[in-house]
Amino acid sequence: MPDKELAERVARLERQVADLTERSADAAAARVLAAGADHDVAQVRAELRAHTGTLNALRQDQVDLREEMRDGFATVNRSLRQIIGLLGDARPEAETSD
Repeated sequence: MPDKELAERVARLERQVADLTERSADAAAARVLAAGADHDVAQVRAELRAHTGTLNALRQDQVDLREEMRDGFATVNRSLRQIIGLLGDARPEAETSD
């Protein structure tokens, strides 16, 4: 009987060792996957920061352009008012007596 008990104990231990080896391999694979996922997340975050920076720069360009256009239109309006004023002064007398 002792030989049979020993054989059962050895078989049980071998199954436990095989199970632990499999679990260890699974844990190692999970660590590799987690490291890869962490690297991927870091890349996505870096790209997102780059895109955000690009959008912020584009927004600032649009704000600057809007200000330049307002200044330019204001200058054109002043010039047109001045031209209209000069033309009004240059109208013939017959037109101004209406």
